[in-house]
Amino acid sequence: MAEYTFDVQKLYIEMLLADAESFARAQNIFKPESFDRKLQPIAKFVKDYMDEYKVMPDVEQVNAKHDIKLKSAKDLDPSHFNWLLDEFETFSRHKALEHAILQSADMLEKGDYAPVEDMVKDAVNVGLTRDLGTDYFEDPKGRLEALKANNGQISTGWNNLDKKLFGGFNRGELNIFAGGSGAGKSLFLQNLAVNWALAGLNVCYISFELSEQLTAMRLDAMMTNIPTKKVFPEIENVEMKVKMLKKKAGNLQIKYLPSGSNVLDVRTYLKELELKNKKKVDCILIDYLDLMMPKSKRISPADLFIKDKYVSEELRNLVVEKQCVLATASQLNRASVEEIEFDHSHISGGLSKIQTADNVIGIFTSRAMKERGRYQIQFMKTRSSSGVGQKVDLEFDVDSLRIRDLADDPEYKQFDKQRSTIYDNLKKTSKVTGGGTPTDAGPKVPDPTKGDTIGKVKATVEGGKLRQLLNELHSDEEQ
Repeated sequence: MAEYTFDVQKLYIEMLLADAESFARAQNIFKPESFDRKLQPIAKFVKDYMDEYKVMPDVEQVNAKHDIKLKSAKDLDPSHFNWLLDEFETFSRHKALEHAILQSADMLEKGDYAPVEDMVKDAVNVGLTRDLGTDYFEDPKGRLEALKANNGQISTGWNNLDKKLFGGFNRGELNIFAGGSGAGKSLFLQNLAVNWALAGLNVCYISFELSEQLTAMRLDAMMTNIPTKKVFPEIENVEMKVKMLKKKAGNLQIKYLPSGSNVLDVRTYLKELELKNKKKVDCILIDYLDLMMPKSKRISPADLFIKDKYVSEELRNLVVEKQCVLATASQLNRASVEEIEFDHSHISGGLSKIQTADNVIGIFTSRAMKERGRYQIQFMKTRSSSGVGQKVDLEFDVDSLRIRDLADDPEYKQFDKQRSTIYDNLKKTSKVTGGGTPTDAGPKVPDPTKGDTIGKVKATVEGGKLRQLLNELHSDEEQ
């Protein structure tokens, strides 16, 4: 074990003062508190001088201010400074770890483990910035091939959705499916789990709401295409089909965690799972984000903005660390119920989740749409594609709970074209500004605040007609 004596630490400072380039590289880990108590005033003087004057003080300036005298090290061979950087990096990491352990003693006595893990992790990660990033002009082909091979994409299992995502979800991404109560958020996540498992990926489905047994029964129906009402009467058939699928599928693990669990609980479980299965998890599904609590902050569950901000940031850090894909869900607020298009204001808890997530996909449905076997999703945010605002229609089998791509036939294409026109007209007709002027060009609607309510009634009626027409198109398409 290295012994960091007073003389060794003094030499570190002398050598750093002798070479501005070395100090610049080590500046981010140069902490006065890491040094011997007698050397801390000197280290603090050097740091403060650099912060204020943006240049290194020389040895004479330091010696004029302190009793301990430093020696000049300007005549050293340049290779010696490579040794210095390696040694000083290790020294700084050890001192940071020592400091973290001492600070955590009281926390451990109180049973407050989460901050301790963060402190130790930060200490272990202390080091020089050796990664200089990506040279854009160096080997463009290799750069793109590496991105394709190592980072993404993992297909969602729905071709129409993959097209909007330029191939699927990327590893290291946080993806949120947002929908109102009863919109089918859990069904989407469960269908994703099935798609990924059947593609040979190792999948972990974490539920904070539904039990492991009930979740698994839903997956039985999706996997086997046996209606949910026939799963129990046809248990042997279900078992046979599931065992056959197992031969070509990846691992699919279902885990229930109590509501209010945090990212640390998820991370701990994933470590145990990977150790047991000896397989890296490719895809994580969490049902759902809103039911989690932050690990690092004590926050009231009622403070949704702050709570969801920390949870979403912690989830994204987890998925970046593990280089897998994570999909979760979030609740839309009541204002979204009557809307035909979603925006950021409809996300429960506000913009904090939107800002952190890589992709946010709204689920638009109704009881009537579900009965007709239809789901529609809308891209609210994408970082790696140009799909914002675009919609994708999907088929839904009420019996097997399976969500599939809608048939790409000429009739549906015509319907989709007609519907797009109607959506545009509906937005133009039904959205009126506070001053009585439509948001898009069109006939002026009288201002109801000035006593003329006829225009408001007319706009409402026209909007109702368009909604009726839209529903009729859905009915015609189903027939």
